[in-house]
Amino acid sequence: MAIKEKSGIKKYLRLNKFPHIWCGGCGNGIVLRGILQGIDDLGLEQNKIVMISGIGCSSRMPGYVDFNTLHTAHGRAIAFATGVKLAKPDLHVIIITGDGDCAAIGGNHLIHAARRNIDLTVVILNNSIYGMTSGQYSPLTPYGSFATTAPYGNIEQSFDLCELVSSAGATYIARSTTYHAMQIPKLIAAGIENSGFSFIEIILHCHTYYGRKNKIGGPVEMMEWQKSHAVPISKKGSNIDMTGKFYIGELKKTRSPEYCKTYDELISATQRRKES
Repeated sequence: MAIKEKSGIKKYLRLNKFPHIWCGGCGNGIVLRGILQGIDDLGLEQNKIVMISGIGCSSRMPGYVDFNTLHTAHGRAIAFATGVKLAKPDLHVIIITGDGDCAAIGGNHLIHAARRNIDLTVVILNNSIYGMTSGQYSPLTPYGSFATTAPYGNIEQSFDLCELVSSAGATYIARSTTYHAMQIPKLIAAGIENSGFSFIEIILHCHTYYGRKNKIGGPVEMMEWQKSHAVPISKKGSNIDMTGKFYIGELKKTRSPEYCKTYDELISATQRRKES
């Protein structure tokens, strides 16, 4: 992943950690570029940013950035992030996670962080498979897809994680793909600016395992699939057959009391009652 000298995002990278461990053509680098561009567009103080991850290919991302970073246990990134945000509410806390890390072992943490509407920004890199451990199916692997642990096809139904966190109470939800790379920085910036729980799903390709096992092709072919199956949210309600397709863009943007602020208000009110 070559970074030009004039690039504004170079200052955010730990260049001594390169080259990265991701496969050639992996979409993780595209997402990392988009996240850093979104941060740069906001002009945030570098020492006010915390990036936290769990386990998986995408979760290696914090090791490459020069922020306050934390690489935690499998599925526990949101739990660690909740503690960081409560202790230091002035920090911008970004969680990097994958479809296995977030939707499987970390699913309950996701639901309750969204329910609390705590001011965290979750970026899930959804490649529909466990990539780091050689291609097992995840909760977001489509029905009928092949994986190391589904050699005859996946018999489990997947689900829409954006719908889940919306029902739980997230106040900002967005989705994009690695094909729509230019859209990612805007969504990241909006998620960080939102005072509440933000959830941004990026559909990306894992050609090494998902693409190969399902005979879809390489990065180019998989990104062409993203292009043909992604529908801008502005077209919702129009006469489009959404079978097998998904919406991209800002899916939800609303307001609700933020957990840290409510927590602080409760403490202040309790202290005033004790003093009176």
